[in-house]
Formats: sequence, C-alpha cells, structure tokens
Amino acid sequence: MMDFIKKILGKGEQETLKEILKGDVFLVDARSPDEFASGTVVGAVNIPLGLITDQLTRFDAKKRIVVFCRSGMRSAQAKGILEKAGYSGVVNGGAWQKVQSEIK
Repeated sequence: MMDFIKKILGKGEQETLKEILKGDVFLVDARSPDEFASGTVVGAVNIPLGLITDQLTRFDAKKRIVVFCRSGMRSAQAKGILEKAGYSGVVNGGAWQKVQSEIK
C-alpha cells in the first residue's frame, strides 16, 4: 500500500528533485488561479489541473517538466495526463513549498 501511495505522490522522484531543478525545467503549478496568486514557486506558470488537456501545446519541446500543487495529488494527476498524452520527463514535485525549498 505504501508503494502505491509513494507512486501516486511521486515520492521516489523527490530524492532527485533538487538535481532536476538545477537544470532547464518547465515549472507548472496545477492549482487554481486563486491558489497560485497566494504564492508559488518563482518562475512557475499556472496551468490548473482541469485545463492541462486544453493546453498541451504549452508542454511541447519541454525536456523536463515539474508539476506541483498544494499536496501532490493534483500534480500526480497532471503527471498522468501528460504522460498519457505522450510527454516524457515529467516529475511530480509534490507540494509547491517542497519544490520552492529545493530550489533555494
């Protein structure tokens, strides 16, 4: 059961998140615009989970994509949507505060 939860939340990727964030990465906040406005990771774009499929072209030519949200659940779903659409190099960063702390 814990492996399933870790997979959903992307915990296996958390170990390398700091290294991933050092490279050229497209940072995507999957929260609502109001949540995004209240604080986010520097350099991130806001593409709410419900709009990911409508905005897939924004992910074209991106080699590394880190999606995040409040807790990691929406970003896990966003990661699944992107992978199903054929994008690779997608990482679930989990909570936006975690991503922000790894950048510092």
